[in-house]
Amino acid sequence: MGFSDEQIRDMLELKEELTEKIIKYKEQIEKLEKNISVLDTILKQSSFTKASDLTRNAPKTIKQERKIAITKSSDGTTIANAFVTNDEVSIILEDNVTLDPDTPPLKTFFVDRIIGEMKKKDIEQVESGVIKKDDIINCVINDNGGRIREIIIKNYRQEERVDEIINTATWSLTRMTENSA
Repeated sequence: MGFSDEQIRDMLELKEELTEKIIKYKEQIEKLEKNISVLDTILKQSSFTKASDLTRNAPKTIKQERKIAITKSSDGTTIANAFVTNDEVSIILEDNVTLDPDTPPLKTFFVDRIIGEMKKKDIEQVESGVIKKDDIINCVINDNGGRIREIIIKNYRQEERVDEIINTATWSLTRMTENSA
């Protein structure tokens, strides 16, 4: 089966056209992929949040400050009061409660383990662009001459965390009063 010179020339032209189209489409695909990459970077930097995460991670609105008594489980004595606002939990010890900030298990359990794990999760969310660096949970212990006055947890962000913070603070403070006795 032989082809004429004209048919071979037509096939060569067709091959050249197809090759040019492939090159053209490859360039367009590369350009589109670069644009998608740039958009991904911009979205991550602008703390883009998937719609599915908005409802799950959105803090529930707290209308006003709530006061929650922190009591010893053994006798019901109030050791402190937790004041919960939209962005922080402030635990203020009763005047008659004297606890040293270095008494276990405040730092080892409450600060390092509980708040530390929450902070670790927040850092992961910062790295994946879900939250901003300013939204990472933070714990500050205000003391007066070796005596805790107040424990402030800022940026708890999720209502579920409030319960964990209050429960573990209650446990820690109770253990501290027992260890100080």
